[in-house]
Amino acid sequence: MFIARKLREKNITGYVIYMYQVEDVIRAYNLDLDRIRQEYLPRFHYSLEQEEEVAEWYGNLIRMMREENVQGKGHVQVVRNTLILLADRHAELLLDPKQPFYSAAYYKALPSIVELRTHGLNREKNEIENCLDAVYGVTLLMMEGKPVSEETLQAIQPITHLLEILSQLYQEKD
Repeated sequence: MFIARKLREKNITGYVIYMYQVEDVIRAYNLDLDRIRQEYLPRFHYSLEQEEEVAEWYGNLIRMMREENVQGKGHVQVVRNTLILLADRHAELLLDPKQPFYSAAYYKALPSIVELRTHGLNREKNEIENCLDAVYGVTLLMMEGKPVSEETLQAIQPITHLLEILSQLYQEKD
């Protein structure tokens, strides 16, 4: 929760990826707040007050996941709304003649984005959501100690760069 709050203010794409991870953690604990309290939260050595605040946050997310029927997959509405805002900002930036650096980063990432959309990622999602899904997927592989090919690492670099610029320009708009 504390990380999410900070990321939402300073790095919106990092926030989305973090929230993907939080949703997956909740799923790993079968949406069981008691288990999260007992097995997961103690790892962070929160004060009692902080732990109560974080547990309430997880409880609210669990409730949202159930109400929105995303227990098994998908994202809560607050994350989906952020994805929509990011896609809208992306479209604005591509049309803005004052943002040639953003357009250049996009066209550099475009071959990787096309490759993602051609080979397996959900084409019904927008490009930015595909990019975030790809970065999250590579991050998961690395966290699990699984091999990530050099080709994949090369392909993800321009996507990561694009998301970094998008995040910066998103914050500047607010």
